[in-house]
Amino acid sequence: MAFSSPISPSYSSHLSSKHFKVNRTKISTINKIYPFSLLQRSPFLKVDFSSQWERGKSSKFSISAAVTSKEYSLDGALESTQLPKGDCWSVHKFGGTCVGTPERIGNVAEIIIADQSERKLVVVSAMSKVTDMMYDLIYKAQSRDDSYITALDAVREKHKLAAVDLLDGDDLASFLSRLQDDVNNLKSMLRAIYIAGHATESFSDFVVGHGELWSAHLLSSAVRKNGVECKWMDTREVLVVNPTSSNQVDPDYLMSEERLEKWYSNNPSKTIIATGFIATTPQNIPTTLKRDGSDFSAAIMGALLKARQVTIWTDVDGVYSADPRKVSEAVILKTLSYQEAWEMSYFGANVLHPRTIVPVMQYDIPIVIKNIFNLSAPGTMICRSSGNEYEDGQKLESLVKGFATIDNVALVNVEGTGMAGVPGTASAIFSAVKDVGANVIMISQASSEHSVCFAVPEKEVKAVADVLESRFGQALSAGRLSQIAVIPNCSILAAVGQRMASTPGVSATFFTALAKANINIRAIAQGCTEYNITVVVKREDCVRALRAVHSKFYLSRTIIAVGIVGPGLIGGTLLDQLKDQTAVLKEKFNIDLRVMGITGTRTMLLSESGIDLSRWRELLSVKGEMADMNKFVHHVRGNHFIPNTVMVDCTADSDVACHYFGWLHRGIHVVTPNKKANSGPLDQYLKLRALQRQSYTHYFYEATVGAGLPIISTLRGLLETGDKILRIEGIFSGTLSYIFNNFTGSRAFSQVVKEAKEAGYTEPDPRDDLSGTDVARKVIILARESGLQLELSDIPVQSLVPEPLRSSASPEEFMQQLPQFDQQLAAQRQEAEDTEEVLRYVGVVDVVNGKGTVELQRYSKEHPFAQLSGSDNIIAFTTERYAKQPLIVRGPGAGAEVTAGGVFCDILRLASYLGAPS
Repeated sequence: MAFSSPISPSYSSHLSSKHFKVNRTKISTINKIYPFSLLQRSPFLKVDFSSQWERGKSSKFSISAAVTSKEYSLDGALESTQLPKGDCWSVHKFGGTCVGTPERIGNVAEIIIADQSERKLVVVSAMSKVTDMMYDLIYKAQSRDDSYITALDAVREKHKLAAVDLLDGDDLASFLSRLQDDVNNLKSMLRAIYIAGHATESFSDFVVGHGELWSAHLLSSAVRKNGVECKWMDTREVLVVNPTSSNQVDPDYLMSEERLEKWYSNNPSKTIIATGFIATTPQNIPTTLKRDGSDFSAAIMGALLKARQVTIWTDVDGVYSADPRKVSEAVILKTLSYQEAWEMSYFGANVLHPRTIVPVMQYDIPIVIKNIFNLSAPGTMICRSSGNEYEDGQKLESLVKGFATIDNVALVNVEGTGMAGVPGTASAIFSAVKDVGANVIMISQASSEHSVCFAVPEKEVKAVADVLESRFGQALSAGRLSQIAVIPNCSILAAVGQRMASTPGVSATFFTALAKANINIRAIAQGCTEYNITVVVKREDCVRALRAVHSKFYLSRTIIAVGIVGPGLIGGTLLDQLKDQTAVLKEKFNIDLRVMGITGTRTMLLSESGIDLSRWRELLSVKGEMADMNKFVHHVRGNHFIPNTVMVDCTADSDVACHYFGWLHRGIHVVTPNKKANSGPLDQYLKLRALQRQSYTHYFYEATVGAGLPIISTLRGLLETGDKILRIEGIFSGTLSYIFNNFTGSRAFSQVVKEAKEAGYTEPDPRDDLSGTDVARKVIILARESGLQLELSDIPVQSLVPEPLRSSASPEEFMQQLPQFDQQLAAQRQEAEDTEEVLRYVGVVDVVNGKGTVELQRYSKEHPFAQLSGSDNIIAFTTERYAKQPLIVRGPGAGAEVTAGGVFCDILRLASYLGAPS
């Protein structure tokens, strides 16, 4: 066939004798190196610039590609055979990675031979990196860089070594002969490009396509070496395409079918190795199917043959629900509909060439994505939707099949009141964008027509902004347009799924997941097919957004990055509980809690993937670094692979509590038993709760009152269901509960306090418990939850610390002097016993009168408060619903185990709010 060339006659004539004729001297040299009868074989590809004028046809010169391999004839005569079509054919496509080395080419040959299909057509790409090397040759030549010669020699050497490793005998000699002829011709063509300083598209396509020619020849020889009759096809003889203005080509199926039938009649075979990527125009000019076009080649050939199946072999196990480099829990999808695969490939998912699906759809030919390095993996089948929902084993909740992202995009917003109702505004905008060759990825416009927002690749946004400002300069000056704004550093996130169509709530779930991960959406688009929801987010938020929505649709675990502040008694116990339960949470509840950092006042331990909780004490001691709260928070929050972060403050430190507002503002959830924030200054408390209520960031503090008892949640449940709180009264201190439960008979008060201290029920300084301040903080927390705006100073507190001992120098001194004051409390106990009553230290929230108290009171022995044992807490809620008989909550209210358990429950409550199944 002849390919017309744009080279001028005079320049061409000058080159033809010197550069573009087969170099017989070099062929003689090759024959000396490789002693085979090479001259008896026709050149693999020949560049012929003989004048067409002599033939009286045209004034153009041409590149002719003659493929006259001996396998095209039988005993010197052409055999005419009709091309069979249908299920007897299976089509395979092997990418560059699959044929990247001689060993891999041998593996591909084995796969082809093992395929039991009656007939096979195999489309093959160039060896790994060769296409880039060929493009680099052109770049070097037109840049007048002499190194293109050595670069071409490197390409030749790569294929020569592969051939020597794979082949032997006549097959090796044949390949090396043709390889050298091609390299000679390419050197001549590249020399022409070097002199001209420019390469036409047809010249570039001709040069680049050699990688596929060589790999197809190598693979076909390797198959034949294994005893299987095989032909190889230069698809430029078969595939005819019409280049378009958008860097794409449209196949001419009718002409391609005619040429395929003609080719097959001359080359009948049950196994055909075909070149991918390359084709020809109707004018017989060499062209390509553009980058990654080998998939497209396979689909076209599958359609022409009406094949049973097209298998795309790659280096992954199939199509993932999301990019596994960004979402480690991404799953392999067993099936995708054509439409789903189409959408995902457009949005950058590593599926296949976006146009690959079109040729096979009309014949319902399935495409299977398989991993050549893991033959046991079932792969992903892309086919027409069967209507039987989720036969592929995906969970019913997975209405979204997968998620894809496009990074490095920018938003352009054209805004102005003069746009509303003016026909042609959008047309003018996008006509200007087209003029600079920019690719519009997404468009969003509200029905008000006040603005048009669209996304383009970031590298193209400056040209777009410049042309729009130039085109609409008058409208901007006149005020009809208010601005043309560029928002850089964006990413696109798309959710794809055929089952999304006509299913209510999918968008709500999608946007809620983003909101709960504190992701701000900058633009939204959804087509009427409902197969795709697209949003634009900040680039820095993209991975967190991807993980958040992926988790929400039950495609992976709900993953939460956890930072533990205060690994003391409660924090350490919590870490041990997390260690014991982590595996169960993952397996049974789909919750993955990863402790990314632990910090105390002096030392902190950080991890990139999660601390080994079986060794956290050892690791903190050996690998700990100087504590730095800012660095600690940045590290725990900074892992973009984990969408949700929670800080767990297990201290009683007011300085740590001061960080809560900033954490919540940054989208970091907070869980704590620390009472200092909620019982601190009222204005700070109100500010904190207002921020928490107006965002999707959660603040849980159940363990601030009653340790592990459901006090806060019970109170909230009453209020949220419309009940009115009248009074809350209770024994809120496990320490003081223990003391007064055991302060009976003739036992001295100091003796019971000493016993409680030795048992670990009190603080290191018992005055912290006996002062009543801790109970007062709990009263304030419950009062504020009930709607009272009280300060801690508004609560009168009866301290049990004798006035003279409040200034004792140390806890030890206090304990030594405490027995001197036993008589006063002994007298109060005796007075209570004389009336069949007991002493109890209680806190009271009087909602009706808007006040609270903390004091020692007397209760009859039949009262629930008198029935306690050990360190139990008891709280009575008197409400309009529970007016005659208060609602009682009772249970252990002190101890590291129950307090840590309460904190753990809050963490799990957070996980359920973030999407974990309940």
